[in-house]
Amino acid sequence: MNKINGYTEEEAKSLVQYVCDGLNAGKNLSGIFAQYAQKTGRAKGSVRNYYYALLRSSGDERVKNLLNGTGLKAEKILQFSEEETDKMLKAILTQKSKGISVRKAVLNLSGGDDKLMLRYQNKYRNVLTKQPERIERLMRECGLSVAVEDDARKKLENEINVLYDRLASSLKEENKRLTAVVKRLTDENSLLKLQIKNSY
Repeated sequence: MNKINGYTEEEAKSLVQYVCDGLNAGKNLSGIFAQYAQKTGRAKGSVRNYYYALLRSSGDERVKNLLNGTGLKAEKILQFSEEETDKMLKAILTQKSKGISVRKAVLNLSGGDDKLMLRYQNKYRNVLTKQPERIERLMRECGLSVAVEDDARKKLENEINVLYDRLASSLKEENKRLTAVVKRLTDENSLLKLQIKNSY
């Protein structure tokens, strides 16, 4: 089996077995992904994405054999219509304008449904990245200031720059300290060599 998201065939078997055991124990997929991620040191999102990618790779004989008899199957992904997307984005942007985080906004909109929350969050991020002009248009339609969004973006950029500068400064200091240690050790080494030479 070719790797999917970096998993080996053995890891794929392990995940399938873990999911089957979890579902048989009455656990939900979201919890199973979180536990498997913690157990393996992978990110929960990576585990979830791999799981669904695996289920959709049923054209591969080895994947068919792996999933045979498990009853595991991928649910059909429902696409948002343009109208649904705009309505959802407006709701998120309106809550965001009141100081609510995007994560909390999508949680509110989904009514606590993990799958729906994830779909909303992914759609928002996707549109924000690929269609920022759409976000600006919807903000104007909601009577929200686009400048606020620009300010938030600038604030985030500034915070990233400050963090970068702090890290760079810290690395420079560490480099100076290590350079001084190397010089001291080199001097000590030279002195020891000289002492050994003079003792003969």
